[in-house]
Amino acid sequence: MTDRSAFRPRLLLTRPRAGSDRFARQFRARFGADWPVTIAPLIEIEPTGADLPLADTLIVTSEQALGPVEAAPDWAGKPVYCVGERTAGVLQAKGFQVLGFAPNAQTLCTLILNHDDCGSMLHARGNESAFPLVQTLTAAGRNVAEAVVYAQVPQPPSTEMQDLLDRAVPLLVPVFSPNSGRLLTAAAQEARARLRIAAISPAAAQTCAGLAHVEMRVAAKPSAEGLMDALVALMRDSSG
Repeated sequence: MTDRSAFRPRLLLTRPRAGSDRFARQFRARFGADWPVTIAPLIEIEPTGADLPLADTLIVTSEQALGPVEAAPDWAGKPVYCVGERTAGVLQAKGFQVLGFAPNAQTLCTLILNHDDCGSMLHARGNESAFPLVQTLTAAGRNVAEAVVYAQVPQPPSTEMQDLLDRAVPLLVPVFSPNSGRLLTAAAQEARARLRIAAISPAAAQTCAGLAHVEMRVAAKPSAEGLMDALVALMRDSSG
């Protein structure tokens, strides 16, 4: 099967609106501008307004923390560790000194511990966390505080999403985090749709394990391109 196959199940995106819009553009750039896409966020992001106390080095494990970080004038140009190549590029473009980045928080923790101690650190994060980064770094002797700068607020399934789930049709569903997987699983418990789930990590895949009518692939790389490759594999398997 090629990327331009005639087999074109609808893409269902449930991550926050901004990220879903970006993934939809990337997906259509690769597979075709008229590919059917439904955006139905099960999470939206709300800033908490929390203070970011000054430290020597910043840790950012989600792009959702970028807005609050950029709005904190005392942090301009500071050294930073982050998750994600795209986030690293954004931070560099904003004048931050990126000391290193990794595909996930656990790998980033190992990276930080393999570097020299860089003094006091602040982890700017959301209210949900898949890996105990601060606790792990603190247990290893690093001086780390945290600030919860945004909240992931669950949203009910939209009418359009519920209609899709109620029909016995194939749906392509990328799952970007364990939290997204848990919310999808809750929304799709009674689904008749045949879900083709591409999970960004084994942990994200595990949260969807209880769903019926599912085919699943874990992305070889925890990135948008990795998820799209996994979706291609799912379409190949389903159309073969």
